[in-house]
Amino acid sequence: MRKLLIGAVVSALALLLPTPAQAAAIRPVTGFGSNPGALQMFEYVPDGLPSGRPAVVVLHGCTQDAAGYARGSGWIGLADSLRFKLVLPQQVSVNNFNKCFNWFQSADIKRGSGEAESIAQMARHAAGSRTYVTGLSAGGAMTSVMLAAYPELFAGGGVVAGLPYGCATSMIDAYSCMNPGKDLTPKQWGDKVRAASTGARSPVSVWHGTADYTVAPANLRELAEQWTDVGAAVDTHAIDGMGHGQPIAPRAGCGVAGAYLLDVGVCAAGELATKWRLGENGVQ
Repeated sequence: MRKLLIGAVVSALALLLPTPAQAAAIRPVTGFGSNPGALQMFEYVPDGLPSGRPAVVVLHGCTQDAAGYARGSGWIGLADSLRFKLVLPQQVSVNNFNKCFNWFQSADIKRGSGEAESIAQMARHAAGSRTYVTGLSAGGAMTSVMLAAYPELFAGGGVVAGLPYGCATSMIDAYSCMNPGKDLTPKQWGDKVRAASTGARSPVSVWHGTADYTVAPANLRELAEQWTDVGAAVDTHAIDGMGHGQPIAPRAGCGVAGAYLLDVGVCAAGELATKWRLGENGVQ
């Protein structure tokens, strides 16, 4: 596990790649599918974006909204500089009072059902040349859901302060998953993913603060064990002394500090963009 300081890399890429003269807008999208999970869809498409560019599904955390997390985490700036689109699902309070994605409700985490299917429909509607998924906290847990239930849709995933797939099946159970966490064998974790779907598994990056008292750091280990057991390439990043949130680096042009958007001099979004080669043409 490494602490990655990549602001210089992000800044260098931004200098080399075109930036729109006028920033595009985050806009709502309707009619993307049957939407069984009753989520809202937003998207961010940089001005003049050519066809055939990648897409990233970005899943906010509890109490956040799609636009605030997309900006605060640094994904908007990266989409502008590296030229890719963002798919921004948003939870509504009718589904969850704290606007958390329901990663712990069995009806919302199965293939073809609930919130998971709504997010899959958004990803299909966006139709990037290759599509990735990432999210924070409940959004990180929902990233695990999407990678488990829809492996064919995503070329890679980034779980930030999240949880393994299938850790909980009720709200009460969710709290014990969050802290202290559940210690299962790699095979037990892997069996949960295999029960969700079959198919090849894409690479997974796992990010967690060592001082996270909301979602225990032990979940980083359990996530790595789960995805390694099903054959995914896994890289893990433990950020020394960081609490619960998204690691950002505003002084390097990555993100805006705020609640659960933590200025630790590390840009998780930028590192994921580099890993996924989002500034390049063609298939990874």
